[in-house]
Amino acid sequence: MRKEAPNQKNAIFDEIVVERRSHRRFWQEFPSKDDIRGIIDAGLHAPFAAATVGSTKDYFRRFFVLKMGSKSMTTAASLIFEEVSTMVSKLEFAMENDPHLREKAIGFSNRLAVIKKIGKVPGVSTAPYFIIVAEKKGFPAVEQQSLAHCLENMWLKTTALSLGFQLVSATAQMADNPSFCTMLGINPGEWALNGCAVGYSAEEPSPSILPSVDEVTRWLE
Repeated sequence: MRKEAPNQKNAIFDEIVVERRSHRRFWQEFPSKDDIRGIIDAGLHAPFAAATVGSTKDYFRRFFVLKMGSKSMTTAASLIFEEVSTMVSKLEFAMENDPHLREKAIGFSNRLAVIKKIGKVPGVSTAPYFIIVAEKKGFPAVEQQSLAHCLENMWLKTTALSLGFQLVSATAQMADNPSFCTMLGINPGEWALNGCAVGYSAEEPSPSILPSVDEVTRWLE
């Protein structure tokens, strides 16, 4: 295998980091299974807190690939949308009696309300592939941190493959849903979940507007 020189590797990494964006519109064309396997392999190499998991015959990180048009995608889309709709109703009720909560949560509530209005969760059945990542729960509870590392690697790999990536954070709410977990073949409550949508992007995201490093950094003595 040809190895890149240190400067080349650094330049390639910087390019991938700068190009990385969240994509919300996808073409229906399916990326190759080899590309999807490569993305999953990147996630498999992400850091994890093995000491919190303990010994088990089953590996503590699993991946589930749902394809647009499949029975599993249809089921997942329905179950996740139902969960989000329930969240909207509960949050709206709670905000009615708690002005402080309303002030903090109104933006999030409005985003959930938009999802409820359009009738689907972005990323679930709107992209060729929906990839669910499961991490075995342990103590202390650091599963979501491990999943964040995993999805970070997958996002970078997706960008390197010139594909589009969208986080589907609502997946995390499905970890205790019996019907959803049965579909995946896991026990409810034993695994933390998160997910992403992957496909060929049908949009050109606008450039990121960020402050300079010096504006947000303090060098402490």
